[in-house]
Amino acid sequence: MSALDFPAAFTLTGKTILITGASSGIGSQIARECARAGACIIASGRNEERLSNLLHELPELPSSAHRAIVCDLGDADQIGELVRQAGKIQGVVHSAGVSMLAPLRMASRRHIEDQLAVNVVGPMLLTGQLLARNAIESGGAILFISSISAHIGVHGVSAYSASKAALEAMARSLAMETAKKKIRVNCLAPGLVETPMLEAARQTAGGLEETQARYPLGFGRPEDVAYAAIFLLSDASRWITGTTLILDGGHTVGR
Repeated sequence: MSALDFPAAFTLTGKTILITGASSGIGSQIARECARAGACIIASGRNEERLSNLLHELPELPSSAHRAIVCDLGDADQIGELVRQAGKIQGVVHSAGVSMLAPLRMASRRHIEDQLAVNVVGPMLLTGQLLARNAIESGGAILFISSISAHIGVHGVSAYSASKAALEAMARSLAMETAKKKIRVNCLAPGLVETPMLEAARQTAGGLEETQARYPLGFGRPEDVAYAAIFLLSDASRWITGTTLILDGGHTVGR
């Protein structure tokens, strides 16, 4: 295998990337930054208006156009239609997810199953269909957005933590299944990131100063996750698979 040209290895030029959860938060920022890195974006989410607004923010490409496909990952038929419309891709980022607070002693079956459905089952079904259709080309990348709550104890998010831990375990096995096609599978596990979801938590809890003090480099920003995603989608990471990169500003190191 020949050496890669250094600057070209870190770009996404010529790659089509499918991004779920692209209608808000980390997913939308990953779409923006991947487009700036040269990728053609297929943005997927449940909010058609937000997806449309996102497309207008992305830089135009000379040879292809960004697209938006509305999809609820809880609906098997919609997943099938997303795969059909997406066509051939070189990468997929599973950013769609949901987090709901509740101590396990108060968690209902609905509370648990809803998070597992969106955070684990949906990404697995979508990935399975993409692979069954040979939609992800050789040399491509599959990236799951996990969370540091899969690695540390966090009060009130037992179901969410379980879903993200399951996602990472699944990704390790999937990496072995796809290696023969040179398709890489990795996870990103961010800590707290400045998103609308965090702002809502800040308003509810009345401030997160004590929590932020436990982050040596402070809370992350969506672009911090996006830049790491670009690396794991690019050819620069062609020898990395089955791993999870923790992005938390030193939070877990200092615990």
